[in-house]
Amino acid sequence: MTGKKGHPRIRKVFFLIFSILIFVIMLAVTELNKNTVWGFILTAVLFVCFLLLHRSIAKGALPGKTWLWKLISWPAWIVLFFLILILTWPPVKTVPAAAQADPEKTGIISVAQGDLQGVVNEAGTVEIFAGIPYAKPPVGELRWREPQDPDSWEGVLQADHFAPMSMQPRNLPIYDSLKQIIGFHDYKLTLDDNWIPPVSEDSLYLNVWKPAGDVSGLPVLVFIHGGSLQTGQPWFGDYSGEGLAEDGVIVVNMAYRLGVFGYFADAELAAESEHGTTGNYGLLDQIKALEWVRENIAAFGGDPGNVTLAGESAGSASVSALCTSPLAKGLFRRAIMESSTTASIVPPHSFRTMEEALESGAEMKNRCGASAPADLRAIPAEKIAGEAEEQHHMTVDGYALTETPYESYRRGVHNEEAILHGYNSLESAAFILFDEANLGNYEAKVRDYFGEHSEEVFALYPITTDEEVRAYWAEIWGAVFFDYPHYCLNRLAADNGIPAYEYYFTKTNGRLGPWHSGEMIYCYGNIPEDSALFDARDRELSRQMQSYWVNFARTGDPNGAALPAAGDAGQGGNISSDAGDVRQAEGIPPAAESSAREETALPVWEENRSSSIVMEFGEKTEIISEREHELFRILDEMDGWP
Repeated sequence: MTGKKGHPRIRKVFFLIFSILIFVIMLAVTELNKNTVWGFILTAVLFVCFLLLHRSIAKGALPGKTWLWKLISWPAWIVLFFLILILTWPPVKTVPAAAQADPEKTGIISVAQGDLQGVVNEAGTVEIFAGIPYAKPPVGELRWREPQDPDSWEGVLQADHFAPMSMQPRNLPIYDSLKQIIGFHDYKLTLDDNWIPPVSEDSLYLNVWKPAGDVSGLPVLVFIHGGSLQTGQPWFGDYSGEGLAEDGVIVVNMAYRLGVFGYFADAELAAESEHGTTGNYGLLDQIKALEWVRENIAAFGGDPGNVTLAGESAGSASVSALCTSPLAKGLFRRAIMESSTTASIVPPHSFRTMEEALESGAEMKNRCGASAPADLRAIPAEKIAGEAEEQHHMTVDGYALTETPYESYRRGVHNEEAILHGYNSLESAAFILFDEANLGNYEAKVRDYFGEHSEEVFALYPITTDEEVRAYWAEIWGAVFFDYPHYCLNRLAADNGIPAYEYYFTKTNGRLGPWHSGEMIYCYGNIPEDSALFDARDRELSRQMQSYWVNFARTGDPNGAALPAAGDAGQGGNISSDAGDVRQAEGIPPAAESSAREETALPVWEENRSSSIVMEFGEKTEIISEREHELFRILDEMDGWP
């Protein structure tokens, strides 16, 4: 292919290759954006029409100038493709509670508001009851009011789908897909998920996972999801209750009001309230869900006197606050806090003073052109959901929180009798992904935060290369926002005689690894059996962590026997509240009893009475010395820790 005759052929081949590349990109966008199957069909038809058009252009079969047809064909193709994307936008569908089609239904369970019926998971080991209302919809006049008792219903409520996630800012579906690819590395090509879940201001519903069959007296774990108090939903697979329910724990989680709907504060709203409260509606929702659990969980086989409250990230910060809330007293016995607490003198996130909250609320009213709560209640939820970035902090409101958690702990006031808590080695990775530190800006970054203590930090973290800067800044950032508050919590717990077990998660894998939230899929027992992103050590570690979590939910002590390997014990391979003794009274089948008796003891997890040790969950499971004490000492000086 040389000379003048070769050039048209080369151009033709280049045109075809480039066109196919654009077409493949269009198909990828259609998939990542979760468009319907019609999106793929119409995109393919459009591609064929584009090729036929250019064939006609090449033959000179079209009127007018050839160059003009070529010029307009490319942008027309792109514009029509985006029109197809809009016309075939993914539909909104509620998320099914069970993964399989037409799942088996459970028996009917009666709660205070009426009868309900759930579904059984594919393995037949867990019953799931989803979308149970625990409060009235907080809409209309109930927006920014304390949660009200739920209404009763007639007939049998079919609890087979999760309720909508709480109102929050929404990303384009393609953004969420790319986040799954870049962050989690486990995106699956399928047409089964070409839809998007609903979001609604009417979201105060909870979900229950229980071992299948007739059980009673089982420990209960109530989980609060994270998301900076701005985003999140209860059905995320990493913290699904299915894993723990298979091992004899009743698991409950809930949606709660987020962002501006959960944490907006206003003096007029406080005046409306019979309790004079404002700014903590999301926290009050969580308390309402705990009250529902106390009243109704026995119907599912749970022990209302043996409830462990757990959470991760902002969910953990919520748990930390509830540990000192007078309204939560008696609603749970133990607390699990993963990657956040509000126990430091000045919590680094998710918390602010009432003065700050009211000032921020007034600024929002000005932005919205509102003079009173009635004006704001008239604004559609979607139009103010974007205020979440400014309105997502718990406050000392004098009702749900009468003082800061730190102040309560200092006075010996707390609701929990034991704590399991900790953080991950790469907590900061996702948060500083686009805020790269280097030799040129490291000094300014350190001085901006540490001020007069900067020289101590420079001495503690001497740097000579960009690589060292990145590693040290990631450690510093993670320590400030996540690790140090856990150190504060542990010291307060030790001072109050609360048994505290602290961990440090370091396990890498092909997925999220020890980034923020990376531990959840391990401790809640939800690593997929067919996932190649996890190796044998990951699965062994998951079983160990799950065993610690189950033991802690039973007794307040994570130590004892390890659970059998997944699948070995059948339904309900459970560890009893006596650190390894199996009890039929807790609903454990005889087949599981013999298997449980053969289990080996877990590595001993010592109480962190000195606040100087942690249990490392990584390539090994062992007690190690806490690594960041010198930086913690500097932060103590900055905060004025006694």
